[in-house]
Amino acid sequence: MNPISANSQAVAHVLRCVHCGKVQETADRMFRCTQCSELLEVVYPEWAAAPAGFALRLKEIWRERRGSSLPENASGVWRFRELLPQVERENIVTMSEGNTPLIPLKKAARALRLPHLLAKHQGMNPTGSFKDTGISAAITMAKAEGFSWVCCASTGNTSASVAAYAARAEMKSIVLLPAGQVAAGKLAQALEYGAHVLQLRTDFDECLKVLHEVVRKFPAYLLNSLNPYRLEGQKTVAFELMEQLDWKVPDHVIVPGGNLANGSALGKGFTELRDLGLIESLPKISIIQAAGANPLVRSMRENGGRELVRVNAETRATAIRIGNPASWRKAVSVLKNTDGVCEEVSENEIAQAKAELGTEGIGCEPASAATLAGLKKLVAAGFVKPAETVVLVLTGHMLKDVDYMKQAPGQNLLGPMEADSDSVIKTLEQIYARH
Repeated sequence: MNPISANSQAVAHVLRCVHCGKVQETADRMFRCTQCSELLEVVYPEWAAAPAGFALRLKEIWRERRGSSLPENASGVWRFRELLPQVERENIVTMSEGNTPLIPLKKAARALRLPHLLAKHQGMNPTGSFKDTGISAAITMAKAEGFSWVCCASTGNTSASVAAYAARAEMKSIVLLPAGQVAAGKLAQALEYGAHVLQLRTDFDECLKVLHEVVRKFPAYLLNSLNPYRLEGQKTVAFELMEQLDWKVPDHVIVPGGNLANGSALGKGFTELRDLGLIESLPKISIIQAAGANPLVRSMRENGGRELVRVNAETRATAIRIGNPASWRKAVSVLKNTDGVCEEVSENEIAQAKAELGTEGIGCEPASAATLAGLKKLVAAGFVKPAETVVLVLTGHMLKDVDYMKQAPGQNLLGPMEADSDSVIKTLEQIYARH
């Protein structure tokens, strides 16, 4: 192998099993290990031969690209392409994903006595969720391999992202959804972008099982997080975050946990930065689940993460309503390697945290608010300490689930009332008196 240089487009990669470590000669269509059937991960053998100064030069290259108008440089994924699988420029599918804000949380910081509390809002991606970074990478690989159809099972966010990026790539998309369990805004997105949406009378986990059979018999490329290239795109959030923090590693990064690919991807991204010498340490990555959809919490408590404890998932935070998460083994590894923890929060705790974020002018879907709800518990337990820097990853935009807001108590929605100034002023005086 030739040593990589800082001027290269990207480097060669291989797929390796996360369980038995076998390097795959070829990947099957379900991205499972040919020896033990576990998930695969992308590794880059050539990094071991990287020349001195390679990592420092990367920082300069990435910074210079931020002022470029080229689509691959405007992307918060492909701007970091030296640490991604090698693809030809014409195959890159991008809509300037990434580039999401890092926002100080003022009220929550005061309430929790955490002066260094920030939110990385992935809901500001093109389709309104963190899925866009992963889908950009995975659908690019599908295009490079000559596929014209892509597919996914989804609780909503993945379907929106897959449909949008397939449309941009002039590909056809297939989406399997659990009937009646997907927020209307997410379903509307998939339809808007032209996906072929099939609603099944079951839950997400069964939709994914059905999709396995579809992929074996139909020429469509799988875009669920079983696909290791999804995580390659999602890991770039760690790179972007470090740039925003001037390469000072936060003490904690807290993410919501559904299918568990997001925490897995962030862990991979931070680990690669450390191994390349771009950072000296890892943040503690912690994962928060809804109490009614808590397979990782139960697995860690009941057997230390050796085996997955499946659950019948139920939560109003639909984005994390998953009882049999595909990336559980990767997530366990991230928790252990970074000294993070897994916590669960109730429906009321999620709703309260969502309302509190709203008072800061930050809207997010319910699953995202689980991070703040979980942080409160971690502070109370002494796991998060006052002097530490904490980053909450908000995974989806508020408009993803407007029905949740309609059902939330305590909304400042008044009327109908008479259309005259006296009625309006009287009402406003009553409001003013309460404040």
